[in-house]
Amino acid sequence: MKNYLPAHPLQSTEWEEFRKKTGVKVIWSSGLQITIHKIPYTSWTIGYVPKGSLPTKEMISELEKIGTEEKCIFIQLEPNVEKSQLPNCPITQLPNLRLAAHPLFTKYTFILDLTKSEEELLKGMHPKTRYNIKVALKHGVEIIQDNSDEAFEEYLKLTRETTKRQGFYTHTEEYHRLMWKTLKNKIAHLFLAKYKDQTLVAWILFVYKDTLYYPYGASSNEHREAMASNLMMWEVIKFGKKLVLKKFDMWGALSNNPDRNDSWYGFHRFKEGYAPKHIESVGSFDLVINPMLYQLYKILDKIRWLILRAKK
Repeated sequence: MKNYLPAHPLQSTEWEEFRKKTGVKVIWSSGLQITIHKIPYTSWTIGYVPKGSLPTKEMISELEKIGTEEKCIFIQLEPNVEKSQLPNCPITQLPNLRLAAHPLFTKYTFILDLTKSEEELLKGMHPKTRYNIKVALKHGVEIIQDNSDEAFEEYLKLTRETTKRQGFYTHTEEYHRLMWKTLKNKIAHLFLAKYKDQTLVAWILFVYKDTLYYPYGASSNEHREAMASNLMMWEVIKFGKKLVLKKFDMWGALSNNPDRNDSWYGFHRFKEGYAPKHIESVGSFDLVINPMLYQLYKILDKIRWLILRAKK
């Protein structure tokens, strides 16, 4: 359908296999994959439907039944639907739905058209981005695809470094290891950027249906002058074209008018340099199953995040 973005890997059977291995319960209903997450030290849960189709009244009714049976306080839905194609989103008219108190996915992303020729893609880039790719090539940066266990350890090492440097939250190493073990050689691919025998950048990409995705990336703070990340992006774009994929979803962006002081602004500008299309989804919604506990949960969740930010 016109208003839907590409079928998403977080609704795939491969992702279901991975989530089950993490101990998360997975339920399918009306074509949607729902994960059920236990709230520690309680008998209550939270449901999550990432990147699914736009729910109908009938689907919401089924989700409410599941939510009641699974003791969900609420089920968060983040439809993979572009807002520009659906300006008056009917989901907001469905009962017990409200804007999500704490969205998990950013409302925005960048999507690059991989059906364009390499010449067209290079021409469309920001001049500084093209220049940085040339700088990386002059420095002798090498981009390699390597799905070995040794390469994955390099990825984990850089992830630890990046997390500490940027001060953001990420999944545990156990989560990453299980994700990689389950998805490699299926939908996941690992790329490294090498410079003078040192790994400067490591990315995990997903290939699903006709689309390339960039969910995980990490980099070293050393040899920033080599512009390894810029060459990495260009080489994975060519990788997507080699597989005859149609789109490259860069997995997240800020709004059309981003705050320059936002901690993610540099990452937003980096992606923007490749001239992708800026996409806004319809957003995130909470299907409230238990109204009283939902209000309490929101208060406690705000306190939790205040504590985490204070520690950071």
